[in-house]
Amino acid sequence: MKKNKFIKSTLILIIGGFITKILGMIIKIVMTRLLGTKGIGIYMILSPTFMLLIAIAQLGLPVAISKLVSEDKRNNKNLVASAFPVTVIVNIIIMIFLFTFGHFLSNNLLHEPRVYLGIISIGFVLPFISISSIIRGYFFGKQKMLPHVISNITEDIVRLIILIVGIPVFLQKGIEVAIMFVVLSNIASELTSIFILFFFLPKNFKLKKEDIKPNKDNLREILSISLPTTSSRIIGNIGYFFEPIILTATLLMMGYSNDFIVNEYGIINGYVMPLVLLPSFFTMAISQALIPTLSYSYANKEYKYAKNKIKQAILFSLLIGIPFTIIILIIPSFLLKLIYNTTSGINYIRFMAPICLFHYIQAPLSSSLQAMGKAKVAMFGTLGAMIIRTVCLFIFSLLHIGMWGLLLATSANILFATLYDLYNVKKSFES
Repeated sequence: MKKNKFIKSTLILIIGGFITKILGMIIKIVMTRLLGTKGIGIYMILSPTFMLLIAIAQLGLPVAISKLVSEDKRNNKNLVASAFPVTVIVNIIIMIFLFTFGHFLSNNLLHEPRVYLGIISIGFVLPFISISSIIRGYFFGKQKMLPHVISNITEDIVRLIILIVGIPVFLQKGIEVAIMFVVLSNIASELTSIFILFFFLPKNFKLKKEDIKPNKDNLREILSISLPTTSSRIIGNIGYFFEPIILTATLLMMGYSNDFIVNEYGIINGYVMPLVLLPSFFTMAISQALIPTLSYSYANKEYKYAKNKIKQAILFSLLIGIPFTIIILIIPSFLLKLIYNTTSGINYIRFMAPICLFHYIQAPLSSSLQAMGKAKVAMFGTLGAMIIRTVCLFIFSLLHIGMWGLLLATSANILFATLYDLYNVKKSFES
């Protein structure tokens, strides 16, 4: 029964992940073609800051709720209600920070004044992302994957339509206004997602007074899981936050022009990385389905079953990752032309594609550590990988090898994180 539920959840997430990945690619294509290489380059400079702030705003609450709901030992409705006051406070603090330091972030750290409006816009988007992610965590814990999949697909369709209609209009007012619009488009898509998720609540769903009143014990248990989890995510995103800062400052010092940096950074993060990480929808689906299944089996000391699920997740990830890597190595120019109408970044792709095989198996390994209550262990791995990436990025950028320093630093990060997680997952079953 458990096996069937895991496979069913995985298949739903894989199919949904495939559809949302296709929609995500179409969104990226639309953005790339409407904003141009320079516009997408500016957006990619803003993107690490956006990702970092999302990680802080969510505070690891979705993973914590998913894990606790899957154990089914508490008032699950109250778990969700107890998390909401925390997310409201965190989002208010972030908004105040962005309004206060927006100019400093854009001018002094990112060295790109045109991202200022986008930075301010992030503050308005984060509350909607936080709320929808908490509700998703509840459904994941219940192993109800269909609401998540349908909400994701609907969300992407809404965002795609908004971008197609809106970018040409706002682009007339300047590239910085168009970037702001791209960020704000997430509000409409997240609202759509929240509405869809509410639609999937049971018809007899009722809230009592004890359900909505925040419970200190539940909150304490949520935070005991969420804080190490979010620390891991924040540490990883801090590395990506500093990526354009270190890269831009170092390459400018080495004599590269700002146009070269923006264009090449846009090629790597706009074309190359999305393409080589295309199978990640598959590995993420497996990872998401793995958390509630593994949490339950590991908590009930069903170690053999838990171990088999992890091996199965890794095997499935490689079965899709290896063929795709071979294809992308053989016909990179065809894929780039077909998807992005460009041939820029072929050499970058040939270098990164084999490295990303390790990335495909890192996602289920990391999720396994979270599910087994090893969030602190995962956090230290992310910290180590981030430090290695940041140091390598700075050193390699001084070697006057252009953007290859970024690719080498990214490779070092992926290899360390994967091997570290693999070692600690194996260790968890030996102790």
